[in-house]
Amino acid sequence: MHSYEQAQQAVDEFRCRIYAALRTGDLDAEPVVERACLLEERGVSTAATQELLERHTAQLTAADVTRLGKCLLRDTGFEPSFALEPSLWAALEQALKIVERDVRSAGITGSLRLAIPDWDESGQARVEFRGGYQGNGIRPAVGGSARWALAAVADATQEVIMEMIWQVWPVCTTHDRGTPEDRHLDC
Repeated sequence: MHSYEQAQQAVDEFRCRIYAALRTGDLDAEPVVERACLLEERGVSTAATQELLERHTAQLTAADVTRLGKCLLRDTGFEPSFALEPSLWAALEQALKIVERDVRSAGITGSLRLAIPDWDESGQARVEFRGGYQGNGIRPAVGGSARWALAAVADATQEVIMEMIWQVWPVCTTHDRGTPEDRHLDC
């Protein structure tokens, strides 16, 4: 493994440790300060990294550590994986149940499920229909909102159905055509 890859792996591990500790409420200053050092070494300087490096670790209160840990995660674009935050996957599954009802009411049959294919290293969910996948994956963070989850799952389902069976879904009941992307139209 190259030094860049090792550094990135270390950064990712620290972020996961910080996130997990924030969830359980037992975040220590050490991983937060180590993460700040790694970021500064990589040329990423934020208000949180600077504060962590300027203050003595012993002076950091639990509230400071929590606040700064959250800032580090936010500032580096951290998104928890489905493994770290199972509720994100559960939200997508709930959305799939709603979408599947619509698919079945349209007379479309075939297995429909969420999966993370072995070949996909991004860790994103995909809607599988009749054993096939199509389109972009669904990031775990989408599961943080029921509306986003439903929209993303519906979009992915629409793509995979149209690609696998060349059938339009959903269909406008008034015009018997596929619904337009621009929702302000008649359908």
